[in-house]
Amino acid sequence: MKTVIAILLLTAIFSSIAGIFWYTDWKYSLPTPLPKQYHAVNTGAFIDLKGKLPVSGNKPVFIHFFNPDCPCSRFNIPYFKSLARQYGDKVRFAIVVLNNKKYTSADIQDKFDLNVPVSFDSSIAAACGVYSTPQAVLLDANQRLYYRGNYNRSRYCTDTRSNFAQMAIESLFNDNRHPMFSIDAVKAYGCQLPACTLK
Repeated sequence: MKTVIAILLLTAIFSSIAGIFWYTDWKYSLPTPLPKQYHAVNTGAFIDLKGKLPVSGNKPVFIHFFNPDCPCSRFNIPYFKSLARQYGDKVRFAIVVLNNKKYTSADIQDKFDLNVPVSFDSSIAAACGVYSTPQAVLLDANQRLYYRGNYNRSRYCTDTRSNFAQMAIESLFNDNRHPMFSIDAVKAYGCQLPACTLK
């Protein structure tokens, strides 16, 4: 009898864990609702980073919009690191933290194990048209918006066919002036701003 109860109890626990995992995965597969006060920013718009983000030189700029409390953002860290390591000689990488808690630049750099500029200025998100995390923004060498969107269709960044952020970088270096990205690339998924607000 004790064995049957133990088996039923373990089955219930594992079923609950699987249910929570499935629900969370499903919830974050839905598009992030567009905020009521959202101001659209079109591709090609000039994004003035002067005094907001310490990036210099005439290279393209890749901005990672990150929320430490957002599960999607946390799962995204290894993929962002791989992009920064692969393209760091051609592109300036930076992180913009969107969170109501207090973090330092060193805290964020430690999470990523990268020495890249970090900003806590939420006006950069508004200037780029970002309203969820994680989101990638790629500016060309003239600081014009080239790409704003998702890293990957999978929240774990495991679907190599949808490495949208990497595709955007490659497209920019192939001198594609009018890139076309799928709806999965540009429709925001993840956590709503300013904090990890659940949908």
